[in-house]
Amino acid sequence: AKYSLGMEGSANKIGVGVVSSSGEILSNLRRTFVSPPGTGFLPRETAEHHRAHVVALVRAALDVAKITPADLACIAYTRGPGMAAPLQSVAVCARALAMMW
Repeated sequence: AKYSLGMEGSANKIGVGVVSSSGEILSNLRRTFVSPPGTGFLPRETAEHHRAHVVALVRAALDVAKITPADLACIAYTRGPGMAAPLQSVAVCARALAMMW
């Protein structure tokens, strides 16, 4: 069976998961950017958070799913809508992984 790696980072949460070709969710991991009370979350800080956590989330999602990059058929990511800077951070990572793997 082939698998899809999905990446989502349109707002203050970044998520990475693996789904089988039959639709079974094998992993679904997330990290949430929490801003200081009363400040809200801003695009630059949110994107920095996503960049700081995306590699570990990808590794963990593959581990939880018990697959390797060679098992992936595709890498998907959220194109929008959402906050531009966080979306761009995740898109760059997804494209880089697709080129490497």
